[in-house]
Amino acid sequence: MVQHLISTFITYLLILLGVAFFTLLERKALGYFQIRKGPNKLGIIGIPQPLADAVKLFVKEWITPILSNYLPFILTPTTMLILALSLWQLFPSYKLSHQVTLGILLFLCISSLTVYTTLMAGWSSNSKYALLGSIRAMAQTISYEVTMTLIIIFYLFLTTQMDMVSIRSTNMSMILMMLFLPLSIMWLTVTLAETNRAPFDFAEGESELVSGFNIEYGGAGFAFLFMAEYSNILMMSLITSCLLTGTLIMSIPVAIMFLWARATLPRYRYDLLMAMAWKAFLPLSLAALMALSPLLLFL
Repeated sequence: MVQHLISTFITYLLILLGVAFFTLLERKALGYFQIRKGPNKLGIIGIPQPLADAVKLFVKEWITPILSNYLPFILTPTTMLILALSLWQLFPSYKLSHQVTLGILLFLCISSLTVYTTLMAGWSSNSKYALLGSIRAMAQTISYEVTMTLIIIFYLFLTTQMDMVSIRSTNMSMILMMLFLPLSIMWLTVTLAETNRAPFDFAEGESELVSGFNIEYGGAGFAFLFMAEYSNILMMSLITSCLLTGTLIMSIPVAIMFLWARATLPRYRYDLLMAMAWKAFLPLSLAALMALSPLLLFL
């Protein structure tokens, strides 16, 4: 038990450190994509910049709006960060001290709970901008979670496993990304929409939404929401590499894909996004499952 607690604490600490330097990588990459320099003033080529940002955010005063619902407003960022970090219990390493038998089921449950924290952040702020941003983010997330779940079920049928470690070891012998390329492209699009990243960052993309559901948060509260978002990006990159290739090192190019998409693609229209989710991705994922079902009888 003590060993498991220590390993969990070290894992969370390393993930937060990874999140910090992933933001530095994003800012550097965006700089070079746009033919300019990223952060380069602080320290050696700007490497300590994430630490300076963390100090700045946590030293700032956490201002609470007078009309906000105080307790939910304070607890929501912490809850969102806890949910994001708890997903890392599913890390598919062969040397884990504890393995979650139904890891994919736990992943689906926790990822579904993030919808409630997004809605709670907007509602508890008691701001029309935050509430509108949270409703749009929630509708977007729900729309894509249906397709995401169906695609996961498709790969679970192929591997007949729900443990992340077993799925990874099964996929080492066959690269599913190349076998089912259209489904893989759909999955990558769904991960971008699920994490509210460009070109699907509609929660903060419209002029009337200002900054989306987190507009009223500053200081440590904004830092928690920020860390939860980037932790989810890294986790989705890990899940993608595990499901499609079985090689964890592939999570690095998938994570860089998030940055590349932000630098390259223009923002999509919200109504087109919802139409793509319900009229294109949902029928295609259902058709893939229906086509696979008869084949399983002969496997």
